[in-house]
Amino acid sequence: MVLVRHLVGEVLREERTAQGRTLRDVSQRATVSLGYISEVERGVKEPSSECLAAICGALDVPLSSVLLRVSGELRRLERSLTAVPADGQTTLPDVVAAA
Repeated sequence: MVLVRHLVGEVLREERTAQGRTLRDVSQRATVSLGYISEVERGVKEPSSECLAAICGALDVPLSSVLLRVSGELRRLERSLTAVPADGQTTLPDVVAAA
């Protein structure tokens, strides 16, 4: 099973690091605790829509852009989970949660 919170966290972390920003900087601008943002980026916490909007605002990236990237990655992962390789062996991507 693919957990959306992992994908959201990955996209936010990619955006933050691409901008060369620190967790502290984003935390201060979003007025969200540094620890909480770290947990969101690691896929430990699933942010509320308000918190996600605040983080996106701090990153100067539209929420719709983040959700579009998450949607695209989710689509790619879903397709890879339903595809069966020629050898008949299935492998799960790293983003798939271990239940």
